[in-house]
Amino acid sequence: MAIKGMNLLFQSRRSSRTCTYKCGNACFGECGNTSSNPYFGDISRRSVLRGAGLAALTIGGGSALAACADGSTTQSSGSSEGGKASGPLKGMQFEPVEPNEKDELVVPAGYASGVLIAWGDPIFPDAPKFDPYKQTAKAAERQFGFNNDFAGLLEHPKDPNRLLYVCSHEYTTEPHMFPRYDADNPTDEQINIGLANHGHTILEVSKVGKTGELKREFGPLNRRITGETIFEMRGVAAGHELVKTKADPTGKKVRGTLNNCSGGITPWGTFLSGEENFEQYWANADKAQVEGKAKEDIKRFDAPEGASERKWERLHDRFDLSKEPNEFHRFGWMVEVDPTDPYSTPVKHTSMGRFKHEAGNIYVTDDGTVVCYSGDDARFEYIYKFVSSKKIKEGDMKHNMTILDEGTLYVATLKGNSPDKEITGDGELPEDGKFDGTGQWKKLLTVTADGAKSHVEGFTPEEVAVYTRMAADKVGATKMDRPEDFEANPHTGLVYVALTNNKYRGATGENAEKNQEDPKEYAPIRENKNGLVMELDDEHAGEKFTWNLLLVCGDPEEAETYFGGFDKSKVSPISCPDNLAFDSHGNLWISTDGNALDSNDGLYAVGLKGENRGETRCFLTVPVAAETCGPIVTDERVMVNVQHPGEDDDATFEKPASHWPDGGNSVPRPAVAVVWRRDGKKIGIEA
Repeated sequence: MAIKGMNLLFQSRRSSRTCTYKCGNACFGECGNTSSNPYFGDISRRSVLRGAGLAALTIGGGSALAACADGSTTQSSGSSEGGKASGPLKGMQFEPVEPNEKDELVVPAGYASGVLIAWGDPIFPDAPKFDPYKQTAKAAERQFGFNNDFAGLLEHPKDPNRLLYVCSHEYTTEPHMFPRYDADNPTDEQINIGLANHGHTILEVSKVGKTGELKREFGPLNRRITGETIFEMRGVAAGHELVKTKADPTGKKVRGTLNNCSGGITPWGTFLSGEENFEQYWANADKAQVEGKAKEDIKRFDAPEGASERKWERLHDRFDLSKEPNEFHRFGWMVEVDPTDPYSTPVKHTSMGRFKHEAGNIYVTDDGTVVCYSGDDARFEYIYKFVSSKKIKEGDMKHNMTILDEGTLYVATLKGNSPDKEITGDGELPEDGKFDGTGQWKKLLTVTADGAKSHVEGFTPEEVAVYTRMAADKVGATKMDRPEDFEANPHTGLVYVALTNNKYRGATGENAEKNQEDPKEYAPIRENKNGLVMELDDEHAGEKFTWNLLLVCGDPEEAETYFGGFDKSKVSPISCPDNLAFDSHGNLWISTDGNALDSNDGLYAVGLKGENRGETRCFLTVPVAAETCGPIVTDERVMVNVQHPGEDDDATFEKPASHWPDGGNSVPRPAVAVVWRRDGKKIGIEA
């Protein structure tokens, strides 16, 4: 299965256009984290999964998790010896898909696939059929949005033959959306269409016979949330001077949500979504009339000086930092939506901190304590968790949607078990045969019903919430390699983090000035282009954990890669891990973003048990230039969001690089793909 003869100098296949519109060129710009944090080594309750009659089935990039009935979190530690497994684990028994560059969804033999919904498809019966040449903002508000990322699938509260599909719409790529698009002079309508294509979709879907196929429906719970939808701010920063604007002098009502990436389903039946690369939508950072922490914060996020890429500030003053600097503080939060009430007001939870939120996944301890894990998706940024002081009340949605308003916000510090001299940067394992170590959670902020306390010198509680990155700098948080999805295994309680890549770690030559830290045991690859997957044995509600690297991704033919000790001649090449999910057997599933190995991105199953630990098998690949997002894995079906197909630097609306999913000469459309067994049997089980 391995790609032969590959060197270690490959760049991510993500196009520069994707980097421009998805993350505001965070990939290529200066690293926002210039702190001099020292290396730390140097210095079942499963019943809660059902609330208000709604249960989480599975989630792309997030599961609503409860502790095992026995409270066990025993770790299966890796081995440096090749695995001798007799065969793949249940859930992984399929013929792996080989690396390819086809403009189609490629699935294993014996499996069928279809498209549930694509950009522009109507969500409501009164919405027009999509016509890329006749788009309007009014229509877009009632159609499926662009570039769907996080996804979740929940039981329908009333109809057992239906499910609720939810997803986020991360960003728009205007040059691929509009004919003859002029990036220097977008029209007012194009600006508003862009706003309308951000946000979320809630969609009723019906089951098709006894297969895993799904069909979209015009149900009463269908809803579009956009860049114009009103959100309620809650938690410690709500109503503070830092979040008040001319349009909202209360500091409690925010218009819209932007750049929503990964998220998670809560045990009480809502979904969480992280506002990630929000800074790119603002303009005129160099003209913002602010000082002190506010000025430093704008620089820390590297907001654009001068015009933004989309030019929204020309029509909407709120995106102009010289006119409304506090509007910038109203984004970068974890948001929560109740999909069972289409008239409910979504929430932004300020007590959980403000950064480039990636993921938002819940683990529930035996005593009902809610722990939410999240990463800050940028190079040399941090991993966080929020431990709520409130417990779940089964069936009480009003109470449960306040759980994330009170508790303690933590950031992680890590150290390795091996001497620094044994971490060479080329992937060679240290003498103990594993990349592993210990970690500690540092308190940043505690919020209670009686008030809030900052644990960071020189920061008020509200400042910790708004300027979370700077507060984390202050306590010496550990710099990671783009922490993306972050969630616990419902079978073991072990927590997994996808660390997508970091080509600047230990960089030399032209990128040397962007290096913020040399290789360390928790990030042992110099100029890490293929990424890592880390496993944590966390105390969950406590402050200590141990960690080890499950995967050092890349071409298994290369010496630097590591697959949990499994025989590397028997694994699929994997690069740039992004979103995580678990199947019913406890296998880890990983979707990728930016494959650096001359293949399209894909979805991979990884064994975690015994001799199969580290076994990696590719289940599907997505079309040309697309990213694999929001994996959902059940016994009946596998679903992925296919984001930005055909988003190539040389492509235009008139000359697209992909024609997926409609084929012919059509423009490419981000869409939801569903895969099921042709014989009706369970996913990944051949016995």
